[in-house]
Amino acid sequence: MSVNTSSCYRPHAHAEVSLGVVDEGQAVFHHPDGPHRVQAGSVVLIEPGVVHACNPGTSRRWSYRMLFLDADWLHRQWARQGGRPVSGLSFSVRRLDDPVVYQWADHLCRPLSPSSPVDEWAEQVVARLAEVSSPRASSGEASASGAIDAALALMRTQPDARHTVAALAEACGLSPTQFIRRFQAAQGLTPGRWLQNQRVNGARRLLAQGLALADAAHAMGFVDQAHMHRAFKALHAMTPGAYRTPPRLAPKT
Repeated sequence: MSVNTSSCYRPHAHAEVSLGVVDEGQAVFHHPDGPHRVQAGSVVLIEPGVVHACNPGTSRRWSYRMLFLDADWLHRQWARQGGRPVSGLSFSVRRLDDPVVYQWADHLCRPLSPSSPVDEWAEQVVARLAEVSSPRASSGEASASGAIDAALALMRTQPDARHTVAALAEACGLSPTQFIRRFQAAQGLTPGRWLQNQRVNGARRLLAQGLALADAAHAMGFVDQAHMHRAFKALHAMTPGAYRTPPRLAPKT
């Protein structure tokens, strides 16, 4: 959650399914089908791995909330309720300005109390997302990234390693120039930016599990805690420390 902020974000992607609501102000939502202007009452929907950014205009401030849903958890819930396995969701649109959608998105983005029935909340998540998305059936098809899969696998399984463009290109059987061009076309980011995004997302998961800042930085291959701090703030407009202790949302009256 960010309240009355003018912070800007570098293009990035999440491993989770992301749902956001804009409470005040306005910004520009950059994504593969954008850009689109969002304002108070807008809802944004982002699939895992989709590069995006959402930034206010010069000297403008806005407030918004984000709900990040673990993709594997969501797919299991969808399969359990729908009776068939899914490998992902596709949103027909990624920005909605519908008061009814904002109402249920606002509800889903609010913190659960210790006594909240989690199973009922999970059913609501699936039911509401079913209104704005379609599931992709599980299959054994090869990744659409194709030629760069070997590099993606290395960076995903070894985010703390010192990867070089030359080594990644060699793993894919490409020249460095071919590799960079194909990587950016497939992922929307350069290999370096993609790896930094991967490291920041990994740090987010570790911090959410309670790991110390310095330990999370080391585990994800950052040179030091200060390096993680700068990368984290560039992508999420907040420090790692602030992420660990988010502001509390006042009850809705």
